Amino acid sequence: MTTARGALSAAEREAAAAEIDGPGTDEKDWHAARLPDRLPHLDLPEGPVVVVAAHPDDEVLGLGGTMAALVGAGAAVHTICLTDGEASHGDADTKARDTLAALRRRELTAALHELGPLPTPLHTGFPDMALDRYEDEATAVIAGLLSETDARLCLAPWDGDLHSDHEAAGRAARRACRATGTTLWSFPVWTWHWARPDDPRVPWRRAGVLPLTPVAMGRKRAALARFASQLEARGPGVPPVLPPDELAHHTRAFETVIR
Repeated sequence: MTTARGALSAAEREAAAAEIDGPGTDEKDWHAARLPDRLPHLDLPEGPVVVVAAHPDDEVLGLGGTMAALVGAGAAVHTICLTDGEASHGDADTKARDTLAALRRRELTAALHELGPLPTPLHTGFPDMALDRYEDEATAVIAGLLSETDARLCLAPWDGDLHSDHEAAGRAARRACRATGTTLWSFPVWTWHWARPDDPRVPWRRAGVLPLTPVAMGRKRAALARFASQLEARGPGVPPVLPPDELAHHTRAFETVIR
């Protein structure tokens, strides 16, 4: 195990968690911001493409519609999931976490089948909520897949997303892309929750949108429905990870990347 330079302190983790767990921005505010009218529209990229996720569902939440469109256009799309998301239900014993990890892997496989189908994802099994301690290893794995597939583009979580695992995945992907000469596009996930339109923390000048066809949108919605563990209550009185108001951010008629 190696500790990356981007590892977060306890205070930084607490501050980021407070933003993510706090009241989110209503999707009506994002709709009123009219991002598709303000940001450049990007053409569907050519493959091969490697999609990086910190947890099962990140890739579908961020760019599931684009992934479906890529597959529909005949592009090769490869996915890598760096953790199994076993910590999504909070503190639990090892057996419960292992059970949830296995479930989330099955959910991801089913979701990717809805998008394409897509090949079985590469799972690395790094610890959920501790990915920043394994950035060097994650970088090496991503770089290896980029080289193996001769990828022209890598899609990965934005390294400013505030979730420590998302940021670690983004940093690892950036380093891997630099090492292999691969273009990187980053996608926000939790940003839509904690940020607001014109938020100065978001590099809007580097952002662009990828419009989705009704077919791609339908495939994305079907894929998202496969993540029952994240859509259902985690226990008595415990809301789901992805309640309807959060899911609304990820079912727009477009997706956003930062280049």
